[in-house]
Amino acid sequence: MKIGLIGSGSWGTALAKMLTDNGHDLLWCVRSSAVADHIRKRHHNPRYLSSVYFGQDNLMLTSDPAEVYAQASVAVLAVPSAYVEQYILPYHQKWSADLCIVSAVKGMMPGKNCLINDYLHAELNVDPGRYVTIMGPCHAEEVAAEKLSYLTFAGVDQGLTSSIASLFSSAYLNTIVSHDVKGVQYAAVLKNIYALGAGIAHGLGYGDNFLSVLIANAAGELKRFLTRVCSSTKNAIDPIESIDYAASVYLGDLLVTCYSLFSRNRAFGNLIGKGYAVDAAKQDMHMVAEGYPASKTLFELNKDYAINMPIAHTVYSILWEGTDPRSAFEKLEASLR
Repeated sequence: MKIGLIGSGSWGTALAKMLTDNGHDLLWCVRSSAVADHIRKRHHNPRYLSSVYFGQDNLMLTSDPAEVYAQASVAVLAVPSAYVEQYILPYHQKWSADLCIVSAVKGMMPGKNCLINDYLHAELNVDPGRYVTIMGPCHAEEVAAEKLSYLTFAGVDQGLTSSIASLFSSAYLNTIVSHDVKGVQYAAVLKNIYALGAGIAHGLGYGDNFLSVLIANAAGELKRFLTRVCSSTKNAIDPIESIDYAASVYLGDLLVTCYSLFSRNRAFGNLIGKGYAVDAAKQDMHMVAEGYPASKTLFELNKDYAINMPIAHTVYSILWEGTDPRSAFEKLEASLR
């Protein structure tokens, strides 16, 4: 099984470490030829997780995504959602029919209000059975330090999904297999939005007591959204009532993203709470906080469902409508239980 990986941010670098640590041959598409040359010569990514060193025995490097699609039977996408189309559209006509797309993208298609797999099927007629998604809870920085982490792999084809999961399993990485393709992806979108809210609250000066109430209510919102939206999925394999929303890929990922100092969404929200304008916070971060575009996408999507989501709506109103964070959270306080 020839594996290709597209994306050289912190998460892409962590995935490259997992695969090469396990002895798999990897064709890694990085941002530029300069980055590729640096990794060849210095054996580490110059910008992200620079403490991770790569041997050259099982690692090949390129800056051309076409090489990944031409050579790999498994293509792992680890790029921000805003850039997915530019790494797919110019190349999809050359894909083989049995190419497996593994998405490590924790966001939705901007402007299309849909998940990655729905986009691939609707726009490019990609077989849903050839799609697997990777979700947390799993911070790239802890993978770099080889601290025990967990990843959930979700796909329609259980055999294929299990095979993909086995590529990543190691002494420091436990893998879980799920059928809930839509649910785990929506959960990843929502937890980033709620982490923004937790960060805003911290920046405004709220303490741990309030944050615990905020995150508990966020967990309720998440379950309410998933139960409603995923129950309308025609091809659901598992009954919606059988899904445990206290599992690690749902509640666990929400908790770590809201509380961890490694969370870029929490960090972004913290800047907003401290008074930064959105553009200033984006410039200060130097990394993409997926919750920012996701908050708008989710707001647009929820127009069709009208689900009561006061926390997600508060985050949207602050980031996209210019609502004062202090006033917005004072209003939110009354709705929390």
